[in-house]
Amino acid sequence: MEFCFQTPDAILHDLLDGVPFPRMACLRYTQPTPPPIWDVGPRVREDLQRSGMLSGIRPGARIAIAAGSRGIAQLPAIVHAVVASVREAGGDPFIVPAMGSHGGATAEGQREVLAHLGVTEESAGAPIESCMETVEVGRTPDGTPVYADKPAAASDGIILVVRIKPHTAFRGEYESGLAKMIAIGLGKQVGAAATHARGFGEMARMVPAMARVALERLPILGGVATLENAHDLPFRIAAVPADRIMAEEPRLLADARTAMPRLPFDRLDVLVIDRIGKNISGDGADPNVTGRYPTPFASGGPEVTRQVVLDLDDASMGNANGIGTADFTTLRLARKMDLAATYPNSLTSTVPGPVKLPMVLPNDRMAFQAAILTCHAVNRPPLVVRIKDTLHLDEMWVSEALLAEVDGNAAVAVVDGPACIQFDERGDVTDLATAGGYR
Repeated sequence: MEFCFQTPDAILHDLLDGVPFPRMACLRYTQPTPPPIWDVGPRVREDLQRSGMLSGIRPGARIAIAAGSRGIAQLPAIVHAVVASVREAGGDPFIVPAMGSHGGATAEGQREVLAHLGVTEESAGAPIESCMETVEVGRTPDGTPVYADKPAAASDGIILVVRIKPHTAFRGEYESGLAKMIAIGLGKQVGAAATHARGFGEMARMVPAMARVALERLPILGGVATLENAHDLPFRIAAVPADRIMAEEPRLLADARTAMPRLPFDRLDVLVIDRIGKNISGDGADPNVTGRYPTPFASGGPEVTRQVVLDLDDASMGNANGIGTADFTTLRLARKMDLAATYPNSLTSTVPGPVKLPMVLPNDRMAFQAAILTCHAVNRPPLVVRIKDTLHLDEMWVSEALLAEVDGNAAVAVVDGPACIQFDERGDVTDLATAGGYR
């Protein structure tokens, strides 16, 4: 389901053409962060052996390996290593998508999401059993039903493959990670809906409550969790047996929080993001980086007066979740937005804000100008930052007025400019992906 509309160009030109642009400089940002693990396969296999979670696998036992929809670094290699380890232990592994309502809440859609993340039957070395059918495995003390993927529930064992990191919409001891995949990911669309029904204000309570029920009733062996550094590369692999998940995950979350990426500024008038997408963040752009959260139950990051999003990454398959946290976007992005791919996650999470359309401008130039016009920078130059996306902060573009803030900061170096922004004949930045956008 797609839509098409026109914007009133003439009146917008009258209002915006005279808005001046600040000169911008290209910065190289080297945020201190733990060193990455480049070859994750051997580390995964070592940690699985050390954890002991494979020791009880009987010959021929069917073991479900649950993989989610997040763009986890080296996910295909991690899944392949888990498959190989299970097979060496005598098990018969298969992959199940554990991603709640993502992929348009369809079995084929979820298989396609895995493929876009690089997880296929060929890469994993195991079959993928994707379906949306679930079974109810129990209820929480308040009566909330707990669901699980039917093939996984019928298996002899379940191993979760996840990334642990701060969530984008709530705060608690268990945010994005093992407990959440158990409660929401394995529960498919109905499980995700049951968890979100009370809203994100209750999520910090619902996730562990539902995970505890599932841990008691499902054949969960444990999980392989990664922690990623500021460059979104794994710096730790943790194989956590099922009986240690609830105790160990809060400590792992705290470690992940200290390593997460951050912008080197506390306050901005305008933040411009070249692209968003579900492959970049569950919210299109990570609110932990932008400071723009879809609910009032999470906080952190810079204070941003106006946010601009220029494009939707093709790998997001039309899912523009998160566009609603922006103030301005482009007609190019709006035309790429597939409503059928975008709306199911919002309806399931009960949070409509992230899929609302912001003001749609004909091109990048007008989106920039609209943000500058409305950012309340009166009698002073605006504080503007432009980033490729929230996964890539090693290079960014900042207005001249921000250079004084990074003077003397050893993590930041000016590599080009300041200079004027260049646009093509359509009014779009000449190169969205590299420093070539500024000449």
